[in-house]
Amino acid sequence: MKREDYISWDEYFMGVALLSAKRSKDPNTQVGACIVSKDNRILSMGYNGAPRGLHDDIMKWDREGNFLDTKYAYVCHGELNAILNYRGNLEGTKIYVGLFPCNECAKAIIQSGIKEIIYKDDKYADTDGVKASKMMFDTCGVSYRQYISTERKIEIEL
Repeated sequence: MKREDYISWDEYFMGVALLSAKRSKDPNTQVGACIVSKDNRILSMGYNGAPRGLHDDIMKWDREGNFLDTKYAYVCHGELNAILNYRGNLEGTKIYVGLFPCNECAKAIIQSGIKEIIYKDDKYADTDGVKASKMMFDTCGVSYRQYISTERKIEIEL
């Protein structure tokens, strides 16, 4: 008889996205993403961080101040990194992400052919950026749904 307490696909892929976020050096916000094929294979992962070649130790991590002195001028979001990390066709795939995508990532998601977003948190729902994301997703036929937490705790010893 098979084991009954295995995790669901949603738990598995959201877990991978959340684990990927642990690689982020951002002191305030850590977001991971996991892109999955139609047949439930992981195609790519990403997390928010500095572009390749921009060392984390010289990276600006501030949230406020002159734009060029903040992280916003430099950080690649987890969704964008997951898309850029893949070297093939993402048409019809889905992406699991810890935070609802910003409008810039929404454009990349749409252009890459991803058709479904499963997100954990939508804490910026009232911002113009997220409102723009939802408008673009709705118009372009990209579905999105919030991950329903099972509140299951999984401990991994490394």
